[in-house]
Amino acid sequence: MGNTSSMLTQYDIEEVQEHCSNTFSQQEIVSLYQRFCQLDRNGCGFISAEEFMTVPEFAVNPLSQRLFRMLDGLNFKEFVAFLSAFSSRASLQQKVEFIFKVYDTDGNGKVTFNEMLDILRDLTGQFISEQQREKVLTHVLEEAGYTKDSLLVQADFMKILGNGLKMEVEVPVD
Repeated sequence: MGNTSSMLTQYDIEEVQEHCSNTFSQQEIVSLYQRFCQLDRNGCGFISAEEFMTVPEFAVNPLSQRLFRMLDGLNFKEFVAFLSAFSSRASLQQKVEFIFKVYDTDGNGKVTFNEMLDILRDLTGQFISEQQREKVLTHVLEEAGYTKDSLLVQADFMKILGNGLKMEVEVPVD
């Protein structure tokens, strides 16, 4: 599996399937392998962040620079695991784990108010003011029982996302 010029064996396919919690079918894994080989332009068995940025849908994503750090040097198994978070068959837990990694920019296992604010800034651009972003984020945190000073671990993050699915947040217009 390390050499992209080799073909996947049934064992490789099953191993990748297990690694990504059966999010993809065997046929989908074969298709992903073909795409991986196309992206791995130098044939070394790893995709660099630059190679991944050639995917138009990824390149235009407002979080692409944040995802960039998660991508550099992915082998095929890691590539499939990365993509599995985007699958409709991924569990909520898998999606939350992925989102948490995106927010946890320093990789310390905790997410701060400023890290969340940075993501919100990336997602909203100039559409809302900095004051509105802070107000919305503070409201979401308070609704879940946290403050701006809270350091959130993944379980806290799950709680906040769970609350976010239940409530609607109105963005005040100044």
